[in-house]
Amino acid sequence: MNHSDRFIAYRIRVEGLVRQDRFEDLLATPLPEGETLLCGRLDQAGLHGVLNRIRDLGLVLIAVHRVPDEKGIPHA
Repeated sequence: MNHSDRFIAYRIRVEGLVRQDRFEDLLATPLPEGETLLCGRLDQAGLHGVLNRIRDLGLVLIAVHRVPDEKGIPHA
């Protein structure tokens, strides 16, 4: 399998509250700080698509973290 074809678990934090339907490939969880945590497994193309969507929606990107699969990140 090509390295770019692998699905990897990510946690992405953005400023503001985001509706689940804006990122159907990810689980959107509102945080008390007025932020949203987006979680899911993405390949490289999917990750870039999510980052482009964050930009297109005018959201502020706070953090992107790659996490081990055993952390309970759902499959898209």
